[in-house]
Amino acid sequence: MSLTEALLLQGSGTGTVFGALLVCLVIYLFTISSSSQDKEQKFPPGPRPLPLVGNLHTLNLKKTYISLCELAKQYGPIYTVYFGPRKVVILSGYKIIKQALVNLSEEFGDRDITPIFHDFNEGYGIAFSNGENWKEMRRFALANLRDFGMGKKRSEEIIIEEAQHLKAEFEKAEGKPFETTLPIAMAVSNIICAIVYCTRFEYSNTKLHRMVKRAYENMKMTGSASVQLYNMYPWIRPFVANQKRIVSNLKETLKQNEEIINGLRKTLNPQDPRGIADCFLIRQQKDKESGKTDSFYNANNLRCTMNNLFGAGTDTTATTLRWGLLLITKYPEIQAKVHAEIDQVIGRRQPMVEDRKNLPYTDAVVHEIQRYADISPIGAPRRTTCDVHLNGYLIKKGTSVWPLLVSVLRDENEWETPDSFNPGHFLNKQGQFVKKDAFLPFSAGRRSCPGEGLARMELFLFFASLLQHFRFTPPPGVSEDDLDLTPVVGFTLNPIPHKLCAVKRSQNEI
Repeated sequence: MSLTEALLLQGSGTGTVFGALLVCLVIYLFTISSSSQDKEQKFPPGPRPLPLVGNLHTLNLKKTYISLCELAKQYGPIYTVYFGPRKVVILSGYKIIKQALVNLSEEFGDRDITPIFHDFNEGYGIAFSNGENWKEMRRFALANLRDFGMGKKRSEEIIIEEAQHLKAEFEKAEGKPFETTLPIAMAVSNIICAIVYCTRFEYSNTKLHRMVKRAYENMKMTGSASVQLYNMYPWIRPFVANQKRIVSNLKETLKQNEEIINGLRKTLNPQDPRGIADCFLIRQQKDKESGKTDSFYNANNLRCTMNNLFGAGTDTTATTLRWGLLLITKYPEIQAKVHAEIDQVIGRRQPMVEDRKNLPYTDAVVHEIQRYADISPIGAPRRTTCDVHLNGYLIKKGTSVWPLLVSVLRDENEWETPDSFNPGHFLNKQGQFVKKDAFLPFSAGRRSCPGEGLARMELFLFFASLLQHFRFTPPPGVSEDDLDLTPVVGFTLNPIPHKLCAVKRSQNEI
């Protein structure tokens, strides 16, 4: 159904047609006025928008990030594009994105909460909230991730234990082709469940299966063309099936989370918190006892914050690991070098976090997987907190700003072979690991991923443990060249459905 047809459905007769045309005319005149005003005040340039549809006629909503990269070649590292009536400033390239997100972190520090993300959180939680609510929930999350996750021996032990379960799950396939999506997602989910809820699910648990599948499905549908149109034209909500499905999935997940939290509440010991959810419940109880009526530690923030941690802590890490196994299968010479380094440095002993400094090639491969897979090509949208000048242009307060992270991870000025899978990007001539400033898969600034440290630990330990025990190959009859690296586009970029063989390495190979 076209946008014009949708407008006509709101009524009938010539009056409706005239009304629709009048709306288009008003929007067109406003657009022309805005465009001339932009030139006078030196706002970021961009393609001329059409009435009502903006620049949609030039964009491929199934691969929006590619369209935006093409426009950057024409209009430069900072430009304006209209998604329907919504004006968005696009940032492209390492230098401009670093300047905005790091050097001007406060000015570009708000989240732009589109309709679908408001449906998710209604302004609560961490990922899609602003103001004091966001500040308090982020402080809470960072403090407790440090206590129960990042930088703690306990989190390393949790990951190592889960890696054993994942290896056992892979072994069940007995070297035959299998889909890696569900076992990897369950393993990663169990890490965040242990840290947040102090709970672990068996891989056969159907509740975990459904939770993981709903999260994956929502990530895919959130990036769909229909949901993007809903974000531009919220009034089409009754016609967007994906929006209904997303909300339905979310309700089921929140119901499941509530059951877990109710169980924790019954056995809560304020002197001995078992995980992040316990810490929230303890703070909630204290505020209630003190008579505080405006506490941020309320039921809505509990529900949304725990769900944000679970969703963010599952999809991105699991998707990156799946890309990693696919990539080292496609490039067996790289896999062989990882095997050789692990065998030489640690042999059959369990890989530990401290081994990372002695496994420079393996560490470089893990980093290159994140760079090349680029699972979040358009960083979560920002919104300016005040009028700000960037690169000679004025961006007004409240403007939606999209940082193209793909333009950083594929920046030709920062990477020798940006479009190739090349671990050498992170190695010097002596084969030592080197950090790169343009490595920003977790975004940057005050809105960067709070769980970055935990995710980095998971990626290294899971990857090293799996490569230590398995040699990954394509299914019989499929060559490495046949493996397709075309991504499935959603809110994140996933590998297309595929099967791999995890062949257990013999004693002679190690």
